[in-house]
Amino acid sequence: MNSTSTLERAPGTALAGDLLHARYGNDKMALPAAWNEPLAVLLSHRSIRAFLPKPLPAGTLELIVAAAQSASTSSNLQAWSVVAVTDAARKKKLAEFAGNQKHIEDAPLFLVFLADLSRLGRAAARQGLAAGATDFLETFLVAVVDAALAAQNAVVALESLGLGSVYIGAMRNRPEEVAAELGLPPQAFAVFGLCIGHPDPAKASSIKPRLPQPTVLHRERYSIDGEEPALAAYDQDLRRFQKSQGMTEVDWTRFAVERVKDAAALRGRDRLGAILARLGFPLR
Repeated sequence: MNSTSTLERAPGTALAGDLLHARYGNDKMALPAAWNEPLAVLLSHRSIRAFLPKPLPAGTLELIVAAAQSASTSSNLQAWSVVAVTDAARKKKLAEFAGNQKHIEDAPLFLVFLADLSRLGRAAARQGLAAGATDFLETFLVAVVDAALAAQNAVVALESLGLGSVYIGAMRNRPEEVAAELGLPPQAFAVFGLCIGHPDPAKASSIKPRLPQPTVLHRERYSIDGEEPALAAYDQDLRRFQKSQGMTEVDWTRFAVERVKDAAALRGRDRLGAILARLGFPLR
């Protein structure tokens, strides 16, 4: 870090430097001009897959949902819902649907975030009106974005309370079975799950480096200038992280391409279009 920067006088700058170093796997980020506790929570994010067998304090679920509902929502449609699951048998079944991810069972709370257009349909029906726009891709995208914004607010809130979480995209592996298990109405779709609990300190995880900012931050116009060397550097940063965590070392560029190389790489999710139609989303 630049030891002569006047920004070092800002409170928390040392922590900021540590967190930025961890987030990008190097010391290339300049020190921030401002710093506060919410930024520390955001930059400290890591996925937690090992939880203590300890219940959440009373009122935690409701507080997290209040934070989620404080997220922005398109046209105030609030086109999302969440199902809170604590029953051990139900968590076990959902874990099976998600490729037997044990942390779903181990987490004291499992939230399933829904893109939910069904509430709008019911509101229209009560007024003797149609809700034909809910059949279109645009409205489905609104619901998915609403659910994602709400969930990320929930994650920031729970991490500020000292809790940990991990997203479960594999709720989309067997979405019809998830819908049946949770009793979802037509036009409600499980976008992802979220395990929540007290992190097990004996199995602590570290901050995973992200792509260098020049690969995702474009100023004025999209540009790929410098992308190739930046990705090559990131491959090395990620390998160092993997080695430090005892993980299999693999370049991000190799892993990412394998993940999107063909329909088989989607692990069954290539069928989502047809499944969504059966769940009440024509997506015209």
